[in-house]
Amino acid sequence: MAEKAARLSLLVALWVLGLKALAYLLTGSVALLSDALESTVNVAAALLALFAIRFAQRPPDETHPFGHTKAEYFSAVVEGVLVVAAALLIAQEALPRLLDPRPLLGLGPGLLVSLLASLTNGLLAWHLIRLGKVLRSPALTADGYHVLSDVLTSVGVLAGVSLAWATGLWVLDPLLALLVAGNILLMGFRLVRQSVGGLMDEGLPTEEVARIRETIAKALGGRALEVHDLKTRKAGNRAFLEFHLVVPGSMTVEEAHRLCDELEKALEEGFPGLAVTIHVEPESERKRPG
Repeated sequence: MAEKAARLSLLVALWVLGLKALAYLLTGSVALLSDALESTVNVAAALLALFAIRFAQRPPDETHPFGHTKAEYFSAVVEGVLVVAAALLIAQEALPRLLDPRPLLGLGPGLLVSLLASLTNGLLAWHLIRLGKVLRSPALTADGYHVLSDVLTSVGVLAGVSLAWATGLWVLDPLLALLVAGNILLMGFRLVRQSVGGLMDEGLPTEEVARIRETIAKALGGRALEVHDLKTRKAGNRAFLEFHLVVPGSMTVEEAHRLCDELEKALEEGFPGLAVTIHVEPESERKRPG
């Protein structure tokens, strides 16, 4: 499903790029040119996401026993960098026009073409972000937010060019392009930070860890003495959990093993894709008295 969504993203990116290039050719607007430049990055990002998702789906092997899921983070990092690069390109194109504003021609047809491209991109962004979160796919989610940044670019461009057309204040064309470039820049930095966090074995969100602890406590039902050293990390669409389980000294190995099986089942049912490792310890390893 993730690979199918990535292919759809690539096809739509090519279609939208063609529309935006046409809008620029019809109008000569630097803002619409900047919008088209940002879309060229979308095409490259969609290709990267498709490659990363295909690679991440490879099964574990001798050299990668935990699988290849972190490959998606590399794609997401590169996408974030490309978004930042697009923002800088937009600024480069807009700054000269800010000092030398020019009237724009053919705005009616050009804006209609750009609007069609924006609507297409908006639907794609919603689909990719929703599916990326469901599948826990950093590449799809990053691609979705990247496309969303393109939608924000287009909305800002359309508003600025339309206002410039209505008022004759042609300086609004490059000014709006610069403002949207700033917003895209922030989104690119956010994408890079999130992806680097995954590469650095960042833990699961606090609220999810709290739900994991609740699930453990409920499944144990008072049959163990303590849970400590609980750690989590995420890698692509997978998450990993490990913790130490202190059991009474009177509990047999077979009973402890059965308890661990029950814990693993409860956690995997509550958190699909979660790989659980439990280290059983005797009562003497208890860290808290009582």
